Amino acid sequence: MSEYVTPAAPLRAIAEALVRAGVRDVVICPGSRSTPLALALRAAPGLRCWVHLDERAGAFFALGASKAARRPAAILATSGTAVVNFAPAVTEARYGRVPLILLTADRPPELQGRGAPQTIDQSGLYGRHAKWSVDLPVPEATGLSAAHARDVVTRAVALAVAAPAGPVQLNVPLREPLLPAGSLAGAAGAAVAEDGPPGQPVPVQPADVDVAAAAIAAARRGLIVCGPLDAPGFAVAVTRLAAASGFPVIADGLSNVRCGRHDRSQVVAHHDALLRSDAVRRWPAPDLVLRFGAPPVSKVLDGHLGSLRARQLLVDDGAGWERPPEPRLITADPVLFAERVATALPSRASTGDWLRRWQAADAAAAAALADWRAGRKGPFEGAIFESLPAAVPDGAIVVAGNSMPVRDLDAFLPTSERQVRCLGNRGANGIDGLLSTALGMAAAQERPVLAVVGDLSFLHDLNALISARRLRLDATIVLVNNDGGGIFSFLPQASADLPGCGLPAHYEELFGTPHGMELGPLVRALGAEHEPADDDAHALASVRDSMGRPGVQVVEVRTDRTRNVETHAEALAAVTRAVEGMA
Repeated sequence: MSEYVTPAAPLRAIAEALVRAGVRDVVICPGSRSTPLALALRAAPGLRCWVHLDERAGAFFALGASKAARRPAAILATSGTAVVNFAPAVTEARYGRVPLILLTADRPPELQGRGAPQTIDQSGLYGRHAKWSVDLPVPEATGLSAAHARDVVTRAVALAVAAPAGPVQLNVPLREPLLPAGSLAGAAGAAVAEDGPPGQPVPVQPADVDVAAAAIAAARRGLIVCGPLDAPGFAVAVTRLAAASGFPVIADGLSNVRCGRHDRSQVVAHHDALLRSDAVRRWPAPDLVLRFGAPPVSKVLDGHLGSLRARQLLVDDGAGWERPPEPRLITADPVLFAERVATALPSRASTGDWLRRWQAADAAAAAALADWRAGRKGPFEGAIFESLPAAVPDGAIVVAGNSMPVRDLDAFLPTSERQVRCLGNRGANGIDGLLSTALGMAAAQERPVLAVVGDLSFLHDLNALISARRLRLDATIVLVNNDGGGIFSFLPQASADLPGCGLPAHYEELFGTPHGMELGPLVRALGAEHEPADDDAHALASVRDSMGRPGVQVVEVRTDRTRNVETHAEALAAVTRAVEGMA
């Protein structure tokens, strides 16, 4: 039996197939067993390789690149616990519908179950969180081996981008010697010319258009609710539908409908505050709700929608989200569907008082918040989002971290003609990997990126700053530092008095979790610039000055958790007074 030699052709076929299928960015985490594939990816024209030292941060970086570019990115790591560290990003990709190609290098079959180092069972490692998982055979020096690898990779990318998009795992067993024989570059140059589409839109069925158009025509008080959604052309299409129907558009902060050069006259931005008002809740209930996108960030809005008896139509290009409002699901591309329904609607007058009531309430809320902002003292965690359109240039990407930042984005981001793309990791809503996600977006799109995160999210992902320096990436990070878990101050845990538990005496230990760290020295040690902001105006000016500068700038805003709860209550009270004072 001849001694085995790792052939180059199947490895080259994997890299070629990725490029042909539309992959442009690949994250490579260093390791030994993954050597042959890492070399093949690095040699392939058409692939941008980003080397990350930490697999967890690298996987979120790939997720961010995929989100920003709207095409799948890939990540490679060596066998063992290295690939287990992909799991948080895989989970986010699965529930956030982000296409991601997971290349998990593995030990060959003869080393499995024998106590070999860095050898674990990697087949189907991510379980139901991966759309598909497949084990490739050990590469062989045959044309059939290369053809099989090419076919499997092509299928994997197609499955990753098919609605609903998500992660796929390609488990690649590699046998020593790990330096492949033969040329890895080969004919890969020809692959660059073929730029595969990131995915085909789900077609719109004429019967579904007829159902929606008839329901809209019959409705007297309809709502269009847009949850988190990032689709080119959606804002134009859905606001055209709003104009045709006469319905107000309840726009989540991550819907990407509030900002841009489209008709925003029927867009309601302050729904979270409005729906907390008894005056608004006493309004006549809508008789039709047309929903697009993922479940909304606002718990108040989500609860309000769940309490309605109105007919609700959910338009989704996948199989529906985890909590569809009712059985009526319309499976279609949201942009195409909104366009077709708007065209199909007969000419009709505005819904009159219903639309004007929402418009007036939203305007009153905006004015009340402006007056309150002018008279307030001290820092406010929502301030950056109130002034966001003035702080970032056209084309900027804004990443809102989970817990409080994304809620403040939803509550305080105004409508604006500024072209701002707002993104977040709302699949599983975790606080891990947020900085890496933002940096992946900066790498893939080369646009100004602003990330707003809390201090615990920041500490979770410090490795991101190491990668940013190594890879020479640019981004601005607003670090909202309230020394702990600020969101818990808004939850029942902050005031609970449970017999035998000693709460709220143990609140800080279990939930507030103050870290007491001075973060400036950490930031500088990891190669980023650090600027503490004395107040909201200072923070806004620092953000504006930093956008587009080379490197990573961290603008730190120090707040107090208890005072932050009070400040949010004051803002909501101002809106409530304004709405209840309306005629």
